Amino acid sequence: MEYHRFSAKPCSPYLFFTLLLLFAFLASFADAAVHFHEFVIEAKPVKRLCRTHSTITVNGQFPGPTLEVRDGDTLVIKATNRGRYNVSLHWHGVRQLRNPWADGPEFVTQCPIRPGQTYTYQFTIQNQEGTLWWHAHSRWLRATVYGALIIHPKLGSPYPFPMPKREIPILLGEWWDRNPMDVLRLALFTGAAPNVSDALTINGQPGDLYRCSSKETAIFPVEAGETILLRIINSAMNQEMFFGVANHKLTVVAVDAAYTKPFATNVIMIAPGQTIDVLLTADQTPARYYMAAHAYNSANAPFDNTTTTAILEYKSAPCSAKKGQSLKPIFPQLPGFNDTATATAFTSQLRSLSKAKVPLEIDDSLFFTVGLGLINCTNPNSPRCQGPNGTRFAASINNVSFVLPRRNSLMQAYYQGQPGIFTTDFPPFPPVQFDYSGNVPRGLWQPVKATKLFKLKYRSKVQIVFQDTSIVTVENHPMHLHGYQFYVVGSGFGNFDPKNDPAKFNLIDPPERNTVGTPPGGWVAIRFEADNPGIWLLHCHLDSHLPWGLATALLVENGVGKLQTVQPPPLDLPRC
Repeated sequence: MEYHRFSAKPCSPYLFFTLLLLFAFLASFADAAVHFHEFVIEAKPVKRLCRTHSTITVNGQFPGPTLEVRDGDTLVIKATNRGRYNVSLHWHGVRQLRNPWADGPEFVTQCPIRPGQTYTYQFTIQNQEGTLWWHAHSRWLRATVYGALIIHPKLGSPYPFPMPKREIPILLGEWWDRNPMDVLRLALFTGAAPNVSDALTINGQPGDLYRCSSKETAIFPVEAGETILLRIINSAMNQEMFFGVANHKLTVVAVDAAYTKPFATNVIMIAPGQTIDVLLTADQTPARYYMAAHAYNSANAPFDNTTTTAILEYKSAPCSAKKGQSLKPIFPQLPGFNDTATATAFTSQLRSLSKAKVPLEIDDSLFFTVGLGLINCTNPNSPRCQGPNGTRFAASINNVSFVLPRRNSLMQAYYQGQPGIFTTDFPPFPPVQFDYSGNVPRGLWQPVKATKLFKLKYRSKVQIVFQDTSIVTVENHPMHLHGYQFYVVGSGFGNFDPKNDPAKFNLIDPPERNTVGTPPGGWVAIRFEADNPGIWLLHCHLDSHLPWGLATALLVENGVGKLQTVQPPPLDLPRC
C-alpha cells in the first residue's frame, strides 16, 4: 500500500467551520436509510368470534406489518394485489412533499391497483417523528388492511420526554362477522346506514368479553416500576373511542406525530385516523390490569356498544389461589358512551410542546359546513330507498356531496390537463346560511352531487372553520386532510361566531394534527400554510360517511421552480 505525507498548515477558523458544516451535511445523509418492503395483499383465513372468514390481509397478517423508520429515511414498498378487489394504500399523516403520487387514495392521487397488478410506493419522511399508520384507501378494505407506521427521531436526537423502557403499538379496530365489503355493498344498494360492527379490537383481537376470544386476548408484560410508551392508533372504521388502563394514569406526550405539552389523564378520546402517544408507569400493586376501549357515540344513531380489552400484566403478579390460573384482571372505569363533556375536556388540554408557527395573516378564510343529508326518492317504497322515510343517506361539505371520478384519478387528470374530470368551483362558504346547529328546514337536507375542488395558491395562508350541522343528527366528524399537518386554533359548541370567536383562538401553542373532530353541534377552526403542491383529499374519517360524499379535495397550485412543483409521476403508476 502506498502512503503519502502531506505538510500540515494551520486552518483558518472560516475553513474549519465550512468543513464542519460539510461533514454535518454529509452525516445527515449517511444516517438516512432506505427501507424496502413487499406488501402482498391477499385473502387469508382469519378466525374471530368462533367463525373463520376469508379476510383481505397484507402478507397474511391481521393487523398488517408494523413499519419502523427514522426521520429522514425513505420507504420503498412494492404492493402486489393478489386479492379480488381493486386496492390502494395510504400512508396516513405522511406529508408526501411534492409527491402526491405516493399518497394513495383511489381516484384522487392514483387509480387503484387492480387484481394481479403491482405498484411501488416510494416516499421520504421529512421532518416528522412519532406515530402514524397506513391503511387501504379503497372502499371498506381498510377494515382489515392497516398497520402502524412508527417514525423514530434521527440518530442522536432524543425524545422530549423520559426514555421509555419499551414501546407498544396499540391499534384499535372494528370487526364484522361477515365480509366488510358486503356490508358496504348492501348499504350502498339500499341507501340505509351500514350495519354496525360485531366487535371492537385491540391489535386485531376482541378480548375477554367476546365469544371464542379470551385465549387470544393481547397480553403486554411489564416489570414493576418501568415506564412504557403506548402508541395508540384508532384504526376503526366508524367509531370514536374512549380508552383507559385500570388504575394507571396516562401521560399524553404526542398526537398525530406532533409532540405535546405532557399532561396526565385517566382516559383518552381518540377518533378514527388519529394517533395518541402516552407514557404509562407500572407503579401499581403487581397484578393484571385491563386496558379497555369502547365507543364514544356523539350521534343519534346505532353503534357498536361492546368493549374490547387487552391485559397489562406485571411479571411479578401473583398467581390465583387456584393452581395454574392467573388473577382476574382489574377493569378500568370508562366514561359513558355519550359523554361529550369528558371527550371535550380531554381534547381541550392538548397543546403543542413549544411555540407554534401559526399563520397570523390569512389569505383564504373558508367556512365548511359538514354533516349528513338525505336524497329524496321518486319511489320511497323502492328497495333502494331504505333510509329514513323512504330516502337515501348522503353527506356533504357546503351542500356538495363529493363524487369520486372513475375515468381517471383527480391528480392524473390535473397533471395531464384532461378536462371533464373535476371542476374548481367548490364554494368557500355554504350557498345558503341557516341555523347550522339548530332546527334546519327540510328543504336544506338534500345536497347536490358533484366533483368540485377548491383551488389554493402555493404558500397561501389558510383558515378553515368546520361547522357541524344538525341535519339528520349532530355528530363528531373527524376531518382528515391529506398531505398536511395543521394547527387546531379553536373550537366550540353551537354556531361559529366570526365576530367574537376568533378572539379566543390559541395562536401561541395550539396542537398540531392531521385529523380533527368537529364537536357535535359545534365547530372547530384550523390553520396551515399551503406549502405542498398537488391535490389533497379532505374528508371525514368515518368510513360510512366517505361514500355518502363527506369529502372534497384541495388543489394546491405549483409555486416557482422545481422545489415548489409536483414531481413527475412514477412510470408504474396504475392506470384506470
